Amino acid sequence: MGSLGPSELLIIFMIVLLLFGAKKLPELARGLGRGIREFQNASREIQDEITRADYETPRRPQQPQQETKPDDSQDQEEENLD
Repeated sequence: MGSLGPSELLIIFMIVLLLFGAKKLPELARGLGRGIREFQNASREIQDEITRADYETPRRPQQPQQETKPDDSQDQEEENLD
């Protein structure tokens, strides 16, 4: 299947013109342009999010935090007071 030549494109344009009329054609083109623009913006946002996520990942592994045990000396002091 080859690409469309100028004569095929002209025939397609004439059929679209007959189907939708001269007044609707600019509205259809505007709507198509808006749709393409929105698609490009959405794909650009997704690419930016992926790129941003790659840069935000930590470069080195985090060291595990050591758990601190509660101070038993306070409990012993309370027992001595009773």
